[in-house]
Amino acid sequence: MPKRSSSVVGREFGNGVRAAIESTGLTQRQLAEVLGWQEAKLSDMLAGKGGVNEVEVRELLAYCRTPLVERERLIELYREQRSFYVQFTADGVPDQVRTLINQEKEATEIIDWSMILVPGLLQIHEYIAAVTAKAQTVSEENLPKTIAARAARAEILEYSRTFTFYVHEQALLLQVGGEEVWREQLAHMLRMSVRKYISIRIVPRSVGVHAGITGDFRLMKFPKYPPVVYIDSVRCCLFFDDTETVDTYENILKDLAAVALDEEESRAVINSILEGLQ
Repeated sequence: MPKRSSSVVGREFGNGVRAAIESTGLTQRQLAEVLGWQEAKLSDMLAGKGGVNEVEVRELLAYCRTPLVERERLIELYREQRSFYVQFTADGVPDQVRTLINQEKEATEIIDWSMILVPGLLQIHEYIAAVTAKAQTVSEENLPKTIAARAARAEILEYSRTFTFYVHEQALLLQVGGEEVWREQLAHMLRMSVRKYISIRIVPRSVGVHAGITGDFRLMKFPKYPPVVYIDSVRCCLFFDDTETVDTYENILKDLAAVALDEEESRAVINSILEGLQ
C-alpha cells in the first residue's frame, strides 16, 4: 500500500493494529525493533498513511498473535483504497458504534444535523435505551452493551472541542420512552445548551421544506485530517472524506444555519415544549 494522506479507512485500520500491538505489552519502538522496521514506518501505518505492504502487515499481526477474525478484518481494511468507508453490521453493535466513537474522539469540531430524533451525543441514557430497543437492529442479548457504548459517546462533550447541533423542531416533539423521559431529555438539552462550546439551534417547523430533508448526518473536522461526513442507516453506516461529498454537506449546513433559530431563540422553543409537559 503506497504511503498516502490519512483516510477514514486508514485510521480505522491503524486503530485496529494499535490495539493488536497493545495486546503484546510492547511499545511501538520495541515492536519496530523486533520487526526490523524504522519506528517512523510503524507510526505512519498507525496513522493510516500506509507505507507498508500486505506481507508486512500479516507479519506484524502474526507476531502480535491477533485472532484470525480480527486479522482478516484488518487485512480487508488495509486493501481498501476508496474515499468512503461502508460498514455493515450483523446486529447493530458495537463495531459500528466503535468506529464512530474513534472518529468523534479525534475530531476537534463536530456539526450535527438531526431531523427526527435528538442528536445522539445529546441523548440521555433512558432515551438511548428506548430508541435502541425500538430500532429492530440489535438482538436482546446485545442491547445492554450497545446502549452502554452509545451512551459513552457523550464523554467527548468537553471544552477542548466545539459542537454545533442543528435540530428540527419535530424531533423535540416526538415522545420517546414515555413522558418522564421526554421531559428529562428536554431539560438535559437546556442544561447542555448553556455550555460555551455547545451550540444548539432549532430549525422550526414554520420554515417548511429545507436543505436537510435528505436526512441526518454529522460533519467531523480534525486538526490533521480532511473533514469526514458520517451517515447511518438501519443496517450500515458510511464515512466519506472526499472533497466533493464534504463540500455538498457543508453547503447543506450553510443553508440550515440560514433558517435555524439562534441559540437564545432555540432555548426558548425547548423551554416552551418543556413547560407544556408540566
